[in-house]
Amino acid sequence: MRYRHSPTSPARAHPLAGGSASGTGSRGGVTLPLLVLLSALAVLAALLVWTPTASASHTQDPAQSQAAAGSADDDAFYTPPEPLPQGEPGDVIRSRPAKAGPPGAVALADAWQVMYLSTDAQGAPTAVTGTVLVPKAADPAQAPVVGFAPGTHGPAFRCAPSRMIDGGAFYEQPALNDLLRSGYAVAVTDYEGYRPEPRTTYVVGRSMGPALVDAVRAAQRLPEARLSADAKVLFRGYSQGGGAAMWAAQTQPAYAPELNLVGVAAGGVPADLTQVALPLDGKSGFGVLAYALIGLDHAYPELKLDSYFNEAGRAAFAAMEESACTVELLVDYAGKRTSDYLERSPFLDPPWLQRVAENKLGESSQGIHVPVFQYHAAQDELVAYSQADRLHQRLCERGVPLTWKTYEMGHLSLVYRGNADVLAFLKDRVAGKPAAPTC
Repeated sequence: MRYRHSPTSPARAHPLAGGSASGTGSRGGVTLPLLVLLSALAVLAALLVWTPTASASHTQDPAQSQAAAGSADDDAFYTPPEPLPQGEPGDVIRSRPAKAGPPGAVALADAWQVMYLSTDAQGAPTAVTGTVLVPKAADPAQAPVVGFAPGTHGPAFRCAPSRMIDGGAFYEQPALNDLLRSGYAVAVTDYEGYRPEPRTTYVVGRSMGPALVDAVRAAQRLPEARLSADAKVLFRGYSQGGGAAMWAAQTQPAYAPELNLVGVAAGGVPADLTQVALPLDGKSGFGVLAYALIGLDHAYPELKLDSYFNEAGRAAFAAMEESACTVELLVDYAGKRTSDYLERSPFLDPPWLQRVAENKLGESSQGIHVPVFQYHAAQDELVAYSQADRLHQRLCERGVPLTWKTYEMGHLSLVYRGNADVLAFLKDRVAGKPAAPTC
């Protein structure tokens, strides 16, 4: 639902955008090391007030062409048509040229924003947006296709990964550029729900899996991209994206058997939402917990999150959906507790327990049949290490050819530090080299 609240003060400038931190203590519940790591994201936050430039023309649906003149809050390209057109999951609804990122990325690849048909968490048709990128130096007909699942971007419309890429503010751009330089086409999903009135379904695996699979299908069906329907396909993601990549791999055999899937790289995987969420209450990652509640509520309206709010919660959660991206989630809500915002906890209510259980990775009888590289930060402060370790053990027990690797660092550092190993793993799968499972 869209949470109603009374008007509040305008969104303030990000607390890290100006000034500096000093000392070795904490600030608003955020430790200094986390502040240092967030500072790079804060630089990107300064870029978030921008008007989309990729809307000059659409390859489909010319009625949307006036979106180029729209503000960052009313880009009609992102509003799904009503009713949705007839078609199959992965069919392109509309597309338009976009930027592949900052100037260095623009030199690497052609890009298009796309809206495509997909399937929501309850099995109904939905529309999802994303970005298709094709390296200029590659033969599209021979290029492998990577389904790129972004990490957490936040609930506000301005945070959509496709908008970040086009605006040059995508914090996973280094990994994206690695793939483009390697000659791989990339399909980046926004996941479900990024639109002027956002309804994002954050960390809901039964929504994220199809969204990523169908991003690849959309890339292969976009005429301008000229990609092969028989191309080798890989899924790659970290944090929220790691969960999405695993869900896509688990979903693909029955949902999209035509895809030539050859490998999956998934890091920082939130496999068990209960075990991920509960340790964040009152900690630096509370904003991620709050966003997970929003995502589940959007995917499953019968959960009625609004009925749990006190007045402070109704205003705060509405403000999140209006303006919060990753930095705001991690800084503005650090140290908060569910008791600050909710009159009672939903965590033990049967409807919530059922939906969370449905979105636990590795519980399906449907297996993953391709090599997997799963990796995690041993000092992960946002996505509990123990539940990812249990996932890797469970998948090994089920015969998944899985390579497991841990890194002595925290969650945010591994966003970047894991890229080289991921790229090497993906290249080996494309080359047809045998995997080296550690099970």
